[in-house]
Amino acid sequence: MPEAPILILLAPAGPPPDAPGVARGPDGEPMILGLSLIRRAVLAARRAGYAQVLLLGGGGRAASEVTAVASWGDLAAMIGASPTAPLIVAPAAILAEAGWLEKLASVRIEPAGWARVPNRIVMLSPAFAQRAAHALGEGARDMAAVEDRLARSLGAPSAMPAAIDPMAVETAADVRAASRRLLKGLVKDTDGFMARHVERPISLFVSRRLAATAITPNQMSLISILVGICGGPFFLPSSPLMQTIGALLFLAHSILDGCDGELARLKFQQSRLGGILDFWGDNVVHSVIFACMSVGWSLSAGAAWPLALGLSAVLGTLGSAGFVYWRLMRRKDGGGALFTSVTSAPDRPLARLLDAASRRDFIYLVVLLALFGRSSWFLVLAAIGAPVYFALVLFASRAPRPAEGRAARQSEIGERRGVAR
Repeated sequence: MPEAPILILLAPAGPPPDAPGVARGPDGEPMILGLSLIRRAVLAARRAGYAQVLLLGGGGRAASEVTAVASWGDLAAMIGASPTAPLIVAPAAILAEAGWLEKLASVRIEPAGWARVPNRIVMLSPAFAQRAAHALGEGARDMAAVEDRLARSLGAPSAMPAAIDPMAVETAADVRAASRRLLKGLVKDTDGFMARHVERPISLFVSRRLAATAITPNQMSLISILVGICGGPFFLPSSPLMQTIGALLFLAHSILDGCDGELARLKFQQSRLGGILDFWGDNVVHSVIFACMSVGWSLSAGAAWPLALGLSAVLGTLGSAGFVYWRLMRRKDGGGALFTSVTSAPDRPLARLLDAASRRDFIYLVVLLALFGRSSWFLVLAAIGAPVYFALVLFASRAPRPAEGRAARQSEIGERRGVAR
C-alpha cells in the first residue's frame, strides 16, 4: 500500500512579479486571508494526510516546515531507489486546499504512471517516481517543462478526475479570486435558510477581515458566548425596546458563532478544545436566554408558573447537550472529529427532523416577538420543544452504532474544529 503522498512545490526561477496592493509573507508569496501560499500549502497538505512538503529550487526562500531541495537530482537521491510514496508536483503559486489534496491522494494512475491538470498539478506513482526524477534533469523549473519531459519519457498521462481543480495564483486579480474561493468553501450545505442568506454573508464579511489578525478561533468563541450571555438580562423587562436589544444580541451571538469556525478553517486551527468550547458555549447561551425569559415573564405576570416553563426549556437543552457529550464526544481522543450523530442512519426521517430542529432560524422568531415585547411567548415553544427534542435524541441513540453526521448538532461543531491541533 502506498505511503502518504509527498507534495513538491516548484519555486519560481526569479523573484515574484510585482503586484501592487498584494500583501506578501516572509517567503515572498502572496498572502491569502492571513496565510502565504506556501504556508497554506503546508497546513493543507498536513490536514490532507501528506507526509511532507518540499520546495524544489527554493533556496533561501523556503518557509518554515518546508524542506528546500536544490534540484531534481537531489530529489531522486532523497526518495531513494524504491520510493513507496506518490509524488504530487505543483507550482509554488498553487492555492492548496485540503479538499482536492485529499481527493488527489486517492487517485490511481496506473498503468501510465502519471497524470496531470495542465500547468497546475502533476502526479507520479511510486513505481515511476525515480525514473521521472532522473528524466526531469536540472532544467525542468516550471510546470510546462515538467509536463513536456514526462510526456517524452513516460508517454501520455492518465486522466485526472474533474473534481480535482486547483487554482494558480499569479496576479492581483487571482489573489482576490482565491480569497472568494476559500470563503465560498466555508458555506455549508447544511446551513438553514436564514443562516445561508443572512448570517453567513455577515460572518464571512467579519472573518475575512479577522483572518490576517492575531485573533484566534477560541477567542472568537469566547466573544460570541459573552455577547449571547449579555443579551439575557434584556429579556427581564417587558419593554419592547429592551427585549429587541436582547434579541439582536442573541442574533449577534449566532452570527459570531459562525466566525469562530470560519477562522478555524481558514487558519487551520481546528482543535478538540475549540469544538467543546463551541458546543457548550452555544448551549449555555440558549439556557441563559430561556432562563431570563422565564424570570422576566414571572416578574411581569406576578406569578411563579413561568419559571416552570423556563426550567423545562433549560433542562431539555442541557439534557440533550449532556447526553450527546457523554455518549459520543467525551470518548474521542485528541485526534477524533467532534461532529457526531446519535444515529447510524443520518438520512432517515428522524435524523433529518433532528437536524432541522437543531438549526437556529428560530432566533428570527425571537426577534419578531421582541419587537412587540412578547419574546417570552417563544418560551412556551422552547419549554415544549426542548424536552421533546431530548426525548427524540434518546430514541435515535438506540440505533445500532453511531456514525458521523449532523443530527445531534447543538452548535456548528461540524463547521468548526474537526481535528485536534
